[in-house]
Amino acid sequence: MIEATLYTDPACPWGYSALPSFRVLEWRYRDQLDWRLVVIGLREEASTARFDPARSARRNATFRERYGMPFAAAPKERAAGTGRGCRAVVAARLLDPGSEWRVLRALQLANFTTPLLLDDAERIREALRGAPGIDADAIADRLDDKDVVEAYERDRAAARTAAGTAAEAQGKTSTSDGPVRFTAPSLVFERGGRRLVAGGWQPVLAYDVLIANLDPTISRMPPPDDSRSLLGSFSDGLTTAEAAALLAEGPDYWADLGETEASLLRLVADGVAERIPLGQDAVWRLMTTAQQLGAADLEASTPVA
Repeated sequence: MIEATLYTDPACPWGYSALPSFRVLEWRYRDQLDWRLVVIGLREEASTARFDPARSARRNATFRERYGMPFAAAPKERAAGTGRGCRAVVAARLLDPGSEWRVLRALQLANFTTPLLLDDAERIREALRGAPGIDADAIADRLDDKDVVEAYERDRAAARTAAGTAAEAQGKTSTSDGPVRFTAPSLVFERGGRRLVAGGWQPVLAYDVLIANLDPTISRMPPPDDSRSLLGSFSDGLTTAEAAALLAEGPDYWADLGETEASLLRLVADGVAERIPLGQDAVWRLMTTAQQLGAADLEASTPVA
């Protein structure tokens, strides 16, 4: 098994835009990768002096156009620190190990498509309410607990050990608060005493070649046969960009967002999937059997004009 450590932060648009690549790695390698999440803590205090809401919104639009993940067009009302958002991820890890991934994703989606401010405990609580299997109140109530703060500080310290790594050699690190830290999203792969670093934003092929070098015998799952079987494997749903990456062929794939969206819309029209609007895009999710039966009953009871 290869250990894969992700260094990221829920406020980083690069880390958010890399979600399609991470879904591909999850699909391809399944339980051959042992994932670990380390939150960076980009900033404890809001940088209000330099915050330009219009410029921030334009930057998000650029990410949306280039990489396809959902972004809201409306600017944020103010700048926000990220420490409390990171501590929500850490609190989830302490309360229910493994759930931190679901909390991170929920915060990322909310941060870039809603007015969420990652230093506001009540907005964090609301952002997590819709996440399946997550106790939003338990997490939000623990953001300032001693054990959560201490675990968060250990994550921050681990993220600031990038000096002398391949990430620094590539210019993929930062010294924004002193020590040389990993930028989001950085992936570190380890196996049998070997450690390979993919610092900062990387194409999925970079991850693929590092994994192949660590274990040339590793098995790879081919892309799913169709959109329906794909959604069946991701019960929490997928954005269009994530689904397109997963359906694409080849290690250095080209994701066709338009064709993927068309195939997902066919599933919605057939009554087997739902489209949940999010920013300029949506999360697509298979409907449960109960939802499908309810929709069928509603259609049968609707009078014909």
